[in-house]
Amino acid sequence: MAEEKISLEQVRHVARLARLELAPAEEQRLQIEMSEMLGYVDQLNELDTGAVEPTAQVGESGTPVREDAVTNPPAADAMLANAPAREGFFFKVPKIIE
Repeated sequence: MAEEKISLEQVRHVARLARLELAPAEEQRLQIEMSEMLGYVDQLNELDTGAVEPTAQVGESGTPVREDAVTNPPAADAMLANAPAREGFFFKVPKIIE
């Protein structure tokens, strides 16, 4: 078995932070799995990235935007047509705070 990069105490600490109750077998399994994850990160750290330009995101930059257009013009009378009670251009609701 490969060297464990995460101790059982660290697994227990993470479990406490996540409010998880783990059985001893689950702690052992998570110790192995978390150590393997860190092993993969170590492999990535071995890559030479000196020629790679830093980037903040991988995909297309920015968010596609569209022109703002009003598709439902304000129509207070139509909106309030089915209201059980109204006062002017407002819904009338029962008072809940005294």
